[in-house]
Amino acid sequence: MVLLIVILAVLYYFWPSPPAEVVAPADPNVVAEIGDYVITKGELERRVMTELRPYDEDYYDEQAEPIDAETALMKMIAEKAMAMEARKQGYLEDETIHVSIKRFEDRGLVNMLLQKQLPEKITVTEEEVKKKMQADPKLDMVRAKALLERAEANRILDQYYNELYKKSNVKKLTENFSRVIQIHQRLLYQPKKPRNVGFIRNYQVKEDLTQEEKDIVLAQYDSGKITLEDWFNSLCDIVPPRRPQNLNTPDGVEQLLDSTLKMPLMVSESKSIGLDKDKDFLAQVREYEDMRLLSEAKLRKHKEVKEPTEEQITAYYNENKETFGKSKNLKIDLIWCQDLETAGKAKADLGTGKDFESVKQQYSLEKEVKPFNTYPTNEGLFWKDLWAGEPNEIVGPVKGFYRDGINWRIVKILEKKPGELREYSSNIQRQVKDKMMNDQRNALIDEYGKELLKKYSYKIYADRIKDIDPLDIP
Repeated sequence: MVLLIVILAVLYYFWPSPPAEVVAPADPNVVAEIGDYVITKGELERRVMTELRPYDEDYYDEQAEPIDAETALMKMIAEKAMAMEARKQGYLEDETIHVSIKRFEDRGLVNMLLQKQLPEKITVTEEEVKKKMQADPKLDMVRAKALLERAEANRILDQYYNELYKKSNVKKLTENFSRVIQIHQRLLYQPKKPRNVGFIRNYQVKEDLTQEEKDIVLAQYDSGKITLEDWFNSLCDIVPPRRPQNLNTPDGVEQLLDSTLKMPLMVSESKSIGLDKDKDFLAQVREYEDMRLLSEAKLRKHKEVKEPTEEQITAYYNENKETFGKSKNLKIDLIWCQDLETAGKAKADLGTGKDFESVKQQYSLEKEVKPFNTYPTNEGLFWKDLWAGEPNEIVGPVKGFYRDGINWRIVKILEKKPGELREYSSNIQRQVKDKMMNDQRNALIDEYGKELLKKYSYKIYADRIKDIDPLDIP
């Protein structure tokens, strides 16, 4: 008896426990989770629709199978894992990424502040509109009203900024303006590296200025300061033809300083009233960070791809000559239909001998569409349905990409041109090389995503994605 108890105890200890039940979030729109990220059904549906459209415009694979919801979802989860890993590896500290995110945050804070300061509706009187039209006979009522409303909005914002400027206790260090002029002239006319343009480039702010020069203070206010580096960054944000021409004068330096001050003063005010704690704003910043992190992670992986040799390029071309030839194409006319039932009626009317244009005017969602040429790269997975048709044949009802979605259509094939091979040349060699490297990059990213998904746990709620099929349209 004792032996039996011992055996049962050992079995209980070593026997694998049943897997823990995955409890789905209460929000039925959540289809997957990884880390502290959730992916919603709406996000997945938009991604599936994006994946359906040909994105490799030069080399669309006609045999490619349409992507399904699970495949698209796995790509999205892998991308979240890449962003998580990039965040963990400290990519946010990269200067270029940090500056980009800081600008995004600042613009968001300023936009929220201005929305709070502007009245919900700026009104102008009918009399004011009439006077504006009399002053400029070329204006109609709508345009005149819009110009007056914009002017009023600018007046309100200028008044608000002037009050904010006084409130911030701004002090300009005019004694440093002469150094600004000297340094500006040096960067403009004596760059450290040869420059093939007549204006200061962004890299010069980083490389040509010493740290002591970057830290020269030009203005102070209650919660911060403006340095020479800020001043030059503001200058480089201006399109070169529009940059001030008087920066060799104290007035020119001060005018650009005044412009440079606006953003930080309003950002400071936004933070002082707590706008930087807004949940929607923080979510937007996080989303932008993830986008930059994912982009940087992919870029660094892309750099691992080695260029193919000339022998490899030639061999690839010889095996895939049709890919680099002139694409087959069709000239078509079409009728976009509201639904399958409407498409059926249009097809039936055409079957009775009615003119295609008159049927289009009766049924089409786009009555002004003219005949045009289309290619496999335009049609994606719907190409094979059209290519199966012959000149003067009516094809359909068939599906096609319509605006941001998919719709039914009736298509008349007008001309059909097969593809043509092209002789090997330096241009084709570059195309082949680009194609080979692009394929390698995609494969490398796919493999990297799979590796990370072994590191970061995730959950998919399969019952919530089984009905996602953008091709299933009524």
